[in-house]
Amino acid sequence: MKALILVAGYATRMYPLTQEQPKALLTLGNRPILDYIIDQLNTLPNLNEIIAISNHKFYTHFENWSKQVKSAVPISLLNDGSTNEDDRLGAIGDIIFALQEKNVSEDIVVIAGDNFLTYPLLEQYQFFKEKQSDTICALKIEDKQQLTQFAVAVLNSENKVLELVEKPKEPPSNTAIFATYFYRKETLPLFNEYIKEGNIPDAPGYFIQWLHKKKDVYAYIMNGECYDIGTIAAYENIQKTLDLSKLDKIANLTKGE
Repeated sequence: MKALILVAGYATRMYPLTQEQPKALLTLGNRPILDYIIDQLNTLPNLNEIIAISNHKFYTHFENWSKQVKSAVPISLLNDGSTNEDDRLGAIGDIIFALQEKNVSEDIVVIAGDNFLTYPLLEQYQFFKEKQSDTICALKIEDKQQLTQFAVAVLNSENKVLELVEKPKEPPSNTAIFATYFYRKETLPLFNEYIKEGNIPDAPGYFIQWLHKKKDVYAYIMNGECYDIGTIAAYENIQKTLDLSKLDKIANLTKGE
């Protein structure tokens, strides 16, 4: 299995914090957000490579980061060549770019570089292996207004996705989807098919909205939280409310403690 981390966005909603600094390298505690994702990925069995896809503007930032981060799994960096919001490839475009550049032909896990997880990613992996199907992660949210900011899924009793809508004005359920996905190797050619049909290359939830109509997709209900750090307010809030012991616990998973 290979991991793809999407860090090629420009985070314009977080200016001025992210004008000269990629969002994934903003710190929580004393470490970049991206370090905690690496900790989680290192708990997964059979993971043989972590691939971070950057834009051209911030590529050297990630090069410097990669020389300092600790990871038992090798980390590779890709530069998608984009320099601003107007020429970016989008999340799906970056996934396709990485699959082609690295000639990937095995299961993958895809995660957004601005997500902070307090649930064990290993549990989602185990659910993925149990179902032997593409797997997304979900959380029950009761605030209807908050739900409009997410992809929202309708599930059956076995957590199979029956319906999924990206950022709906009227959410069809209270099940919000976050940007951590496990895909079987048989699914990889479908990314190209999705784009060839003229579908939206950004917001990976749109791909799931399309995919679940073609093959089974299941939702792992997370045992914890996933924070989408998309605005300055969200970033400031997580810094105020963050339980540093949770950060230490996640980091220690990698060390086997």
